[in-house]
Amino acid sequence: MIQRVFVIICLLPLNQAALPLVINTWQFENAADAAWSTLQMGGSVLDAVERGCARCELEQCDGSVGFGGSPDERGETTLDAMIMNGDTMEVGAVADLRRVKNAVGVARAVMNHTEHTFIVGESATIFAENMGFMSEDLSTNNSIAIFSQWLQKNCQPNYRKNVFPDPSKSCGPYKPKAKLWKPKHPKGNFDPSSHDTIGMIAIGKNGQVAAATSTNGATHKIPGRVGDSPVAGAGAYADSTAGGAAATGDGDIMMRFLPSFLAVDLMRNGDQPTVACKTAISRIKKYYPNFFGAMICANTTGGYGAACNKRPGFSQFPFMVVNPQTNQSQLQVVDCF
Repeated sequence: MIQRVFVIICLLPLNQAALPLVINTWQFENAADAAWSTLQMGGSVLDAVERGCARCELEQCDGSVGFGGSPDERGETTLDAMIMNGDTMEVGAVADLRRVKNAVGVARAVMNHTEHTFIVGESATIFAENMGFMSEDLSTNNSIAIFSQWLQKNCQPNYRKNVFPDPSKSCGPYKPKAKLWKPKHPKGNFDPSSHDTIGMIAIGKNGQVAAATSTNGATHKIPGRVGDSPVAGAGAYADSTAGGAAATGDGDIMMRFLPSFLAVDLMRNGDQPTVACKTAISRIKKYYPNFFGAMICANTTGGYGAACNKRPGFSQFPFMVVNPQTNQSQLQVVDCF
């Protein structure tokens, strides 16, 4: 975690309009500063969100972004990222990216150098290498230790269900059970401390919108799992006629509702950013009352807001904001509901 003293401003609604604007999830101050500096030096909003997320990848923000974190069931760290241009609606995304540290940079390369939107797995790594990105081991002593401790605890926790042997007591390999059991409101085993995706929105002085995300996913995930972060409309969304939104939390649940697309569409229809974020969270909460999730939203006039689902151990959501009124990154906090 970043150990600094911040000015904390708790305001609802959080919609003080000013442009340009940078806003990102969690207390990733250096990421916000990197994006803001890019805008101040004349860079585009796409440049800003790419460099902001890349800073988090380099700094391994909270261990949940970049290399050396969130090892999967095989002990490997893999990365997901996306970037979206709100002017053209172009998207570049990668998932299950192996052996390349700069995931958001590879996502931008997908946007700039292909007609595709999404490239995954080993093929994404080959594409990255062909684009000039360095291939290197993403494991660290810390990620190896996390994996070793997990094995010693009989692979607890994990994301398996309706399999044998009993996944709550032992490691695999697993086989499917003939009879499925499904609770009405699955609780899941998502640990908020294991997953703090960076989602970032930048809005230029003329209302141009871009968004980006980067993450190493959920710790102990099943190999090949892709969450919400690299999915346009789920992890983030940008539309220069309306605004931008980004989500963080339990991606396996959140991606089913496309909350970022919903929030931007609500702002298009006149909702303020805070209201749009809360409505998108409420849609998920109806089906999964105890899910872990939060969102940031911003409109094209520079208004912004955030919302989060209140659950045990998670009652407030921190995020970073930079605009001409602050002129430096400030940590802001919203109470969950």
